[in-house]
Amino acid sequence: MALPNDVERDVDAIRLPRWGRVVETGGVVPYEVQDADGQPIEPVRRYLRDFVAQGRRVGSVRSYAYDLLRWWRWLLVVEVEWDKVTSAEVREFVLWLQRTSKPRPTPRKKSAATAGTINPITRKQHPGDQYAVRTIRHSNAVIRSFYEFWIERGAGPLVNPVPQERRGGRRPNAHHNPLEPFRPEGRLRYNPPLPKRRPRAMPDEQWDALFTALRSDRDRALASLVISNASRAGEVLGIRCGDLDWGDQVVRVRRKGTGAEQWLPASNDAFVWLRLYLDSIGPLAPSDPVWWTLRRRRRGEGPPARQPLNYDALRAVLRRVNEALGTNWTMHDLRHTCARRMLRDRNLSLRDIQVILGHAHLSTTQLYLEEEPEEVIRRVHQHLLDLKQTEQQPALKPVPSPARGYDAADLAVLFGEVPR
Repeated sequence: MALPNDVERDVDAIRLPRWGRVVETGGVVPYEVQDADGQPIEPVRRYLRDFVAQGRRVGSVRSYAYDLLRWWRWLLVVEVEWDKVTSAEVREFVLWLQRTSKPRPTPRKKSAATAGTINPITRKQHPGDQYAVRTIRHSNAVIRSFYEFWIERGAGPLVNPVPQERRGGRRPNAHHNPLEPFRPEGRLRYNPPLPKRRPRAMPDEQWDALFTALRSDRDRALASLVISNASRAGEVLGIRCGDLDWGDQVVRVRRKGTGAEQWLPASNDAFVWLRLYLDSIGPLAPSDPVWWTLRRRRRGEGPPARQPLNYDALRAVLRRVNEALGTNWTMHDLRHTCARRMLRDRNLSLRDIQVILGHAHLSTTQLYLEEEPEEVIRRVHQHLLDLKQTEQQPALKPVPSPARGYDAADLAVLFGEVPR
């Protein structure tokens, strides 16, 4: 028998409306969620203001805003007030996310035939139309954090609608094994299991093909920089001219999450392509970004001006290259490739690689120690080939032992054989 508030809905029939939007404000809170009338949703606005005060990055504020907008659209469809939500609404919301397709501003065209399939060259799966497991887990974390904020202030529901998993009536991590990673928040009940991710190393011949397909010195410099020091896309795009040390051939990046500054080495080729690219765009101030668009855009009646290269423009560069090569590589694949190359060098320790990658825990770096599937397949193929060659070789006839009274050495000299 279902509880009064434990409503089961036909999640397959639910379609979220195009209600509200996320707007970039440029103020203290860089993004806000607005309703259909263009007014900010007050509970979300106050939560995001507190979120920014915690020192969160602009990208995180934007991500949280979009998750809360989707949650508000869900509440609008199921006709439940935000402060009267129970775990039943969260459960049904997770079921809906697992079965529905992501909304798109325009329908798929070229990628419709490859959505969700495996690329034959890279052996990577193309993005599908469903919500990924990580997206669902991130949505649950955002909703739980939102309600934690309001419950602390005596508003919202009495109990957080995103419950934690409890086993045997005990609180999460009550008896934590010190040899296992510690999660202070415990496991959320409606979090789907996360599939194990493997590092995606790019073979050398694929890297050569990708580098050859790049069209400009800027793109070659950027790719050479990432594959030599494993910086993330957001970190390398944030480099300014004052962050380049040409003498020691190092660059300064701001680490994702912490924002800490760190100098990373780069290859000779990366600095050669950087010099060629910077000479082509003219002088820049030390505070100017290094990466700029190659096409100029007009601003009103003024002269055409370049724009700083952003993540969407960088994705467009890789999209053109992937279309030409029939691949689906990403910038993060270059980071994985750099990590794999460093692991092959016996002069570098695992601790050295952890520092370069910027991992907070050594266990994260140890994921790259797993055998590459391609290398395992190559060795097994060689094993099967050796077995086949062994079967094809004629079996050697055993040499009979000499009869009693004959010396084996004398018989070997007589018949021209090697003595046993």
